[in-house]
Order: sequence, then structure tokens, then C-alpha cells
Amino acid sequence: MSRTYLVTGGAGFIGSNFVRYVLATEPDAQVVNLDALTYAGVRATVDELDLLGGHTFVHGDIRDLQLVDRLVADADVVVNFAAESHVDRSIDGPSVFLETNVVGSGVLIDAARRHGVPRFIQVSTDEVYGSIAEGFASETAVLDPSSPYSASKAGADLVVQSYAVTYDYPAIITRCTNNYGPYQFPEKMIPLFVTNLLEGKPVPVYGDGLNERDWLYVEDHCSAIYLLAQEGTPGEIYNIGANAQVSNLDLTRRLLEATGRDDSFINFVADRPGHDRRYAVDSSKLRSLGWAPAHTLEQRLSDTIAFYRDRQDWWGPLKAAQT
Repeated sequence: MSRTYLVTGGAGFIGSNFVRYVLATEPDAQVVNLDALTYAGVRATVDELDLLGGHTFVHGDIRDLQLVDRLVADADVVVNFAAESHVDRSIDGPSVFLETNVVGSGVLIDAARRHGVPRFIQVSTDEVYGSIAEGFASETAVLDPSSPYSASKAGADLVVQSYAVTYDYPAIITRCTNNYGPYQFPEKMIPLFVTNLLEGKPVPVYGDGLNERDWLYVEDHCSAIYLLAQEGTPGEIYNIGANAQVSNLDLTRRLLEATGRDDSFINFVADRPGHDRRYAVDSSKLRSLGWAPAHTLEQRLSDTIAFYRDRQDWWGPLKAAQT
């Protein structure tokens, strides 16, 4: 029997890749994609998804109680990617992050609980743990968010966790490290730097550039979420990481080399407020289920660059709209 997935935020980067992953892995599945198409929800991405059998797009907001209630009623699995997700934007205007990330997640899980949806996946971030000076944060680590964005995601996690405890509802929370790959909105580091370099423009590196991030290819993130939708333990939290930290400056120089540029294209800029120094998570709980990253940064960075080199038709209008 085919299953119906309600994927929120499926016009965004990770959500749209997850839609593709589900339909490729489970051809009989039906995917209902709910997205408000704010600045990072890309209509062109939806148009491409519409060419895939089993995909239905619904333009709407996860804060819309009636719409969410109607869509959740027919779902076997709910995966919540919908979120405001850029740290810099959260510093400039935090209120929409609180509304979408906390209130919206609350609307969604309450509807799922009332309709008895068997699986609910709340997609969160490693940023809720704050800066990790050394070692790796486990799922039981204290939440220590540094920005309005990460605080709103931590708040959403706590709402979802409360439903698991209070109502015995089978919700699962995932916390992933930085993703990269195709269809990422060009304000994020890798697509911004790649597209700038392709255009012959400098790239802005915060502070001394030694902040460390763990980069996971988006398809590996999607495979982890798909596995948890089948085999994850209800009520649990799962970290998702590649265990491959690199500094922002190291990554920048890899991008420079791959695009034929040199250090003269680096523009060191003032560090942003609350900029965490290092992220690192322990994903051993997830790995015990048989998951492991299938791709390395060395393998997939060139493919990601090739996507942006070939698809200026996709990212060009998005960057133009930001200027």
C-alpha cells in the first residue's frame, strides 16, 4: 500500500531534495508539498518537482490551522522542514523566525497528534547546542542557542518533545550539521561563494575564518530522515553528522581552487554577533541503525559547483531579486 507524505517546506533546499529522494526510493508514494514560497521557497524548484509522478504542491503556511488540519488528516508521515533558516536574517528581524519556527511547528504537530499520524519528523539543527569547544554534542547535551534562529529551532524542538512526553505522541526530532548540494538558496555560504566566484566577485569571510562546520551532503541527510521515518524510535532525538569538520577559511580556499580563483577574492568582514566557533555532533545513535554518509566533501563539492555552473537559470533570478 502506498504511503502519503506531507512534506512542509518542500520548495526549499533540503525539503525539495527530500521530495526527490522519497519518490526515487518509494515510487508508489504520494508526496504533498506544503510551502509558503517565501524568499527561500523557489517556484522554479516546485515546477521541476511537478514533473515527478506522485508530487502535489500546495501553496500555504504551516500556521494556517484549517489548511494544516485538512492536509495532515490524509498523511501517513509528516516531515517538517518549513522554517526561516538564515542566522543573519534572524538577527535583523527575529519575529518571523519565532512565528514560523515555533508557532508553525506547534500548529503542525498538534494537528498530527489529533489525527493520529503514525510518524512525525521535526527537522532541526545542530545549532541548538551552541558552540562546541571540543568533542561532540550528544542528543542529551544542554541546549545553548546563540542566535534568534537557533533559539527558535530549540523552542520548536521543545514543543515537539513536549507532545511526545505529554501525549505519548510518536514524534522524532533530528538535528543535522551544515548541508550542501543542489538547489540551495544562494545566500548560504557554499552557493553564495560559488556563484560569486563564477561571476568574478569577492566572497565575504566572517572574522578570521577559523569557525568550524561539519558539512554533510544533502542526499545523506535525506537518507537519514527517510530511515528514521521507517525505523526511528518514537519520542527520540537523533543527531545527523558527517564528523568532518573544516574551517570556513579552508572551505573557502577549496572553492577558490575549484573555480580557478585565488586569495585576492577573499574579503574578510566583521564577524557577525553570536557567531558560534565550532559545531560538532555525535551521530552514533543514528549510525547504530545502519546509516552512514555515502558521500564525502571531497567527492561532492565538485558536483555541487558543477550544478551552480550549469544552472544559472535557477540561481540567477534569485540573486538578482536580492539586490
